[in-house]
This record gives sequence, C-alpha cells and structure tokens, in this order.
Amino acid sequence: MKANDQFPENFIWGAATSAYQIEGAATEGDRKPSVWDTFSATPGRVENGDTGAVACDHYHRYETDVELMAKLGIKQYRFSIAWPRIIPDGRGNVNEKGVDFYKRLVDCLHKHGITPHATLFHWDSPQALEDLYGSWRSREMASDFADYVTAVVSRLGDRITNWMTINEIPCFTDFAYDVDKDPPFAPGTRVKTRKQVWQTSHHALLAHGMGCQAIRAASPVPCSVALVDNISVTVPLTESAADITAAQQAFHTSWLNGGIIFPALTGAYSPAMLEKLGVDAPDIQSGDLEIIHQPLDSIGINIYTGTYVRAADNKDGYEFLDFPKGYPRMNMPWLHIVPESIYWGIRHISETLGRQDLPVFITENGCAAEDELNAQGEVIDTDRIMYLRQYLKAANRAIREGYPLKGYFLWSFMDNFEWPYGYSRRFGITYIDYKTQQRIPKASFNWYAECIRQNRVV
Repeated sequence: MKANDQFPENFIWGAATSAYQIEGAATEGDRKPSVWDTFSATPGRVENGDTGAVACDHYHRYETDVELMAKLGIKQYRFSIAWPRIIPDGRGNVNEKGVDFYKRLVDCLHKHGITPHATLFHWDSPQALEDLYGSWRSREMASDFADYVTAVVSRLGDRITNWMTINEIPCFTDFAYDVDKDPPFAPGTRVKTRKQVWQTSHHALLAHGMGCQAIRAASPVPCSVALVDNISVTVPLTESAADITAAQQAFHTSWLNGGIIFPALTGAYSPAMLEKLGVDAPDIQSGDLEIIHQPLDSIGINIYTGTYVRAADNKDGYEFLDFPKGYPRMNMPWLHIVPESIYWGIRHISETLGRQDLPVFITENGCAAEDELNAQGEVIDTDRIMYLRQYLKAANRAIREGYPLKGYFLWSFMDNFEWPYGYSRRFGITYIDYKTQQRIPKASFNWYAECIRQNRVV
C-alpha cells in the first residue's frame, strides 16, 4: 500500500452514537426509566441538572439525521438499542412499540445505503432491575440481559447482522459503584468493598458471554458478533525495546485491562492483575470463564487517550508516567492528546493479548472541544480536526505495519448528552442547538466527509 495515509479500499468509515445520549422521548412508546433517567433526575448528579429526557430528540428526527449521515458519506453507523424501550421492566414482556422504532430506524438506514452496527447495551440498564436486585451486583443481570438480547435479535436479526454486545464495561461497573464516595455514573451506588465493585464487572462479562450465545442462537441469518471495550492504552515513552516491553507488561495492570479485556479475549484474568487485586478479586464460579471467552468475529476498542510508560528498575519493570501540567488536552479533564494511543491499542490486541487473528475496529474516537457558533453561524473546530487528523494517521500506521484494523467509527456523529457533564461538553461533528434542535454540520463534518471521499487522511 502507498505510504501516504491512503486506507485499504474496503476500509469502513463510520460514525457512532448511543441511545440515551441522543434519543430523548424518555416516556414515549411505553419506554420506562433507565438508571440514567433516575440518576440524571437526582439533584447534584449531572451538571446544570441536565437529563436525557429530550437530548437530541433523535427518536422523532431520525429520518433527517440519517439523511445528514448520507450527506456525510458514511456507509456504516454504530448506534445502541435501549433495553428499557424493548423490555421496559427489564424482564418479562417485550414492548413491540420499542422494537418498531428500531425497525423504522434500521429500514431508514438501509434506504440510504448505510449498514447498521447495533450495540445491545450502552449503560442504560432498566431501573426496574436496579430496584429488583441491584442490577450488575447480581448474577441475575446476565440472564436477564441474554433474554433481552434474544428478544432484540429474533425481531431485528433480519435487518441487522453486525452486533456488539456491550459497550465499555468499566463505565457502568467501576465508575458506577464505589466504596468511600458517590460514584460519578449511574446507578451511582455505594457498596461495602472493592470486591463487590469487581463482582459487577465480572457479571457484565458473563452478560457479554451469554449475550454472544443468545445472538448466535437467535439470529435468522449469519451475523458478526463483537465486544466493545475502552482499554487503557499503555504507550511506550520511546520506541526502544525496553520501553516497548515495559508498555506491554504495564498493559496487564493498567486500569481494568487485566480484569476485562484479558478474560474476554484470552479466557483468563491476567495473573498480574489478580495478584494486584488480592482479596478484592471477584468470585469466579466454575464455568464462568468458558462463558465469558466466547469466539468473537471482531473486537471494538474505544480510544481517546493513553498513558505513557517507561522501563524502570523496580519489581514490575515499568512505571506509569504522569502528564506534565502544560500537556495539551481537549475539553475534558482526562482527554490528553496522545495520537499514538490508537496505534498501540491495536498493537496490544495483536501482540500483548496474542490475538493476531482478531479483526479490530476503532468503535469510538473523538474529542470534546469548546465549540461556538461564529457570526456566520458556523463552527470552525480546527482543534477537533487537528486531533482527529493525528489519530487517524496513527491508525493508518497500524494498517501499514500489518495490524488487522478494519474500520473506524468517529465519536460522535452529533453533540449529545455527555453523561455527568450533561450538555456542557460537545463531542459531535454536528452542532446541536438544543433550544431549537437545529443541526449544524461543523468544519470537522466537512473535513471527515473529505477523508471518506478520498479514503485517506486529508
């Protein structure tokens, strides 16, 4: 291949969203509350008291939104399906009105030549199950999730053949349950021990495994099954042999990697992670790891930033490095600009996890910027273009070096409800005027359209 940022001819260019962040219509079509409805309606939990009750009103505006996607030039769209729309009580009766919304959405995508990629769970679990048994604190959650998956895939599997089970396990487990403080994400529950927190992520892994089995059993046609994880990417400070080895060793214990991506892709928790956890490690029942370690058709990784690592003369052989005060970042406290994190994330899947066989998709990459409308009513977000350009160049490097990156989904197609930050942070390439619900493509929208058109980084 040419070494000039050209991508392979069959490379997938897409964009991504999630249900609670854009749909709105929180009580329409017999939908019942998710934990995020409850959480965002609790004073003090979300900036400015924002909720996802209306969001981008995509539930009513999906046809014009899909037309805008077609204008962008994407042929692939990743979205999520809301469990409380499909089974409002979390278990039991299926709500066909909810199913019909997704049928209409998917049919509209097909009409515009856009392939749907559906994430079955993007954090919005039914409040009813939190009330019933504490949602992810219970193993029952995995069984109820599998039943929900069966309900969705048996009804939509004639229209959707690209399925993703669960998005970012850490964000609704480690960020949603805590011991000594109120967790920042829904359901925002305090528990007694760190072990209980780790138990929630173990139950989520079980749900993923049972979900994979449910998809394959329920799909009327051959389909593709993936997991989406926001791995913590360890980036070598220099690309010396010593620092590369350090980054690979550190990948095991960086954040939650050893307890999420390792069991999902290798069938075992990382021994280094278990040693680090000690008594906080979750209880793993006989047969659990076999369920969790389902064969996957691809892995989706969400990458926004990374952590620099170097070789060190200590018992681990590595050390994590803090960012200096002046290090550049985008409009989130954690969003340091580390473009090479995409390259190393992909490489870690192939080499550190030993899964060279597994096709990789970047299922989210993007940034929040301080977007403002200028006098002409435009958003000239050259900062976002700068960010995306550098990350896509790093993704292209992975392909040139032979790593199996097959596609890229930009986060996000439009500004949306940014969880505890409400509407104060904008990740979209389409500006949303929340008062009028007007959609205004930003400069980055047109830039990305040109990347797609030329099939390279421009």
